[in-house]
Amino acid sequence: MTSVTTVTHAQTRSVGTAHTRVEGRDKVTGAARYAGEIPFADLAHGWLVLSTVARGRIRAIDSDPVLAMPGVLAVLDHRNALRVNTDYTGLMGMKPDPTCAVFQHDRVPHLGWPVALVVAETSEQAREAAEKLVVTYEQEPHDIDLTADHPGAYPVDGHMPAVTEKGDLDAELAASSVVVDAEYRTPEEHHNPMEPHAATAHWDGGRLEVVDSNQGATWVIGELANLFSLDPASVRVRSEHVGGGFGSKGVRAHQVAAVMAATVLQRPVRVVLTRRQMFSLAGYRSPTIQRVRLGADAEGRLRALEHSSLSLTSTVHEFVEPSAGVARVMYDADAHHTANRVVRLDVPTPTFMRGPGEAPGSFALEAALDELAEKCGIDPVELRLRNDPERGPVSGLPFAGRNVAACFREGARRFGWADRDPRPGLRRDGRWLLGTGTAAASFPAGAAPSTATVTAHPDGGFTVRIAAADIGTGARTALTLVAADALGVPPERVRVRIGDSDFGPAMIAGGSMGTRSWSWAVAAAAEELRDRLGLGAGIPPEGITVRSDTTEAIGSLAPAERHSFGAQFAEVAVDVTTGEVRVRRMLGIFAAGRIVNPLTARGQLLGGMIWGISMALHEEAVRDRASGGHVGADLAGYHVATHADVPHIEADWIDDTDPDDPVGIKGIGEVGIVGAAAAVANAVWHATGVRHRALPIRPDRVLAAAAGALDA
Repeated sequence: MTSVTTVTHAQTRSVGTAHTRVEGRDKVTGAARYAGEIPFADLAHGWLVLSTVARGRIRAIDSDPVLAMPGVLAVLDHRNALRVNTDYTGLMGMKPDPTCAVFQHDRVPHLGWPVALVVAETSEQAREAAEKLVVTYEQEPHDIDLTADHPGAYPVDGHMPAVTEKGDLDAELAASSVVVDAEYRTPEEHHNPMEPHAATAHWDGGRLEVVDSNQGATWVIGELANLFSLDPASVRVRSEHVGGGFGSKGVRAHQVAAVMAATVLQRPVRVVLTRRQMFSLAGYRSPTIQRVRLGADAEGRLRALEHSSLSLTSTVHEFVEPSAGVARVMYDADAHHTANRVVRLDVPTPTFMRGPGEAPGSFALEAALDELAEKCGIDPVELRLRNDPERGPVSGLPFAGRNVAACFREGARRFGWADRDPRPGLRRDGRWLLGTGTAAASFPAGAAPSTATVTAHPDGGFTVRIAAADIGTGARTALTLVAADALGVPPERVRVRIGDSDFGPAMIAGGSMGTRSWSWAVAAAAEELRDRLGLGAGIPPEGITVRSDTTEAIGSLAPAERHSFGAQFAEVAVDVTTGEVRVRRMLGIFAAGRIVNPLTARGQLLGGMIWGISMALHEEAVRDRASGGHVGADLAGYHVATHADVPHIEADWIDDTDPDDPVGIKGIGEVGIVGAAAAVANAVWHATGVRHRALPIRPDRVLAAAAGALDA
């Protein structure tokens, strides 16, 4: 037995210094393998067949000709598929999405619904056979239109209460010196991670193993165990490298179909989604129709705030885009009313998408604040500072750090906001009208229970094991730095292993809670191990392992409003002869707690801001009323921001410490997108003098608005 010599915290500090990704070399050289690339002996391939009608029943599936095709092994559909269980409550109290329960009945609730899986020896054979499968439908009329007056709208609790009400709204609006009453719209948006969804399922000695691209092995193992009525101990899910997720990589139809096929054929089966299939099967952000009513006194202080949001959901599963939730945190008023409502339509089920609720909600709220500032004749930054609350407007809880004002002051200084002429339509650069805009940002900084183990090895190295998921955020690197500091050793002596359900339950990569939750568990285990080693304990050949579980610690946190905050600034150029809008520069200043790795943190914040530009100017999935399906369901028809759209963008942060927080880390994956679209839209108003209350701000909309302004 040997002992390990550790160094003290005074000798090493990794957290807060820039580190390149520990897996970076593997990724750029191709050594890092993703779910659709890992080889398996005797691997079969499944190809999903999706419905071509938006509502109805399956009358017939002519599978015999397909089964006779070369290499075809099976056709699974509602007539022969395994029965699954959908009567359970999943992770974080969520009900399962019945879309995952594929091939259980003959109903078709939307276009792109999975109706069969063709399994063959090769992917090419499976695809060819799937395209030849003849499915006959009994078609019914469908409804895909989200309208503000839809008779089927109803309030729904999502991750928050459906409705909050405080004070007499009508009375405060009537007594207000200035009132804003406007409707804002955001379109259907899609995740489009670089890596498509993929899963391989196989049975090994009576144990189900799934190699997957997901945002949390704990999430997937729980759902699969429930669906197939299995002991969770008899299921293993691995997901070592993930090429992006943004909320879409939970449990989907392809994983369930792969498990079904592997069970029937008793051999490994892989199912990979195409980019086009992802538009139907991977979830998306619902379009929203939001009404904001603000009432303020002559000094711009809010007396009334109403934020109501309408989104859509499918007929098979209820999911709400809680866009009104952002108002419950950002601004207070004597009368404060918010509501989230949904409409059931014949469309696929929406899901979490970067900044769910906050991203579209901030567009409406922050655009309305800008309109209020204009009417009051008050600078938009100053208006927000005057309405910065001391406690949660709805919860009444204290903020565990709220540095919005500091973000705005620092951002305004660096952006040159003081030189801004508030009057719109005055600045020109040749054919371009120039304008600047701003908006606030916030996102919850929660934590969820997680477990982790840390092992000390005789050679002086340490291994961390946690069922975390690195979906491109740099989580693996951040956890390496956290563990190194907790152990008092250089990062080079720490190896972090993630993405395996055998490592024990852990929070998913979602809700900007991943790194905060995982770091808490890793640090707890590492600190206990360091203390043991400090007592001179010898290390046997198998090492010394300490396991942590943060359930009790998280449960003992004092109630508070915990959030990351930020201030977004944008400058745009608008060509009113072509309708083109270009973002010339953008700055985001954030208060996001303790920054673990400045290199990856800045990348996350910049990525969110770029997505906000994309949201403001490009992204829009359009459905054809006749078919109920998408027009241009691919990256040629669905536009996202590219390098050419982002000439100069900066993200930085201010000191944001909370002495009562044992971790100090807040999420940064989502706060970067919040407020970004509003800042761009507000800048377009400043450039042109015309408000755009619907996203994206397309060239045709700019031209139509300019023509309307001239007519007026």
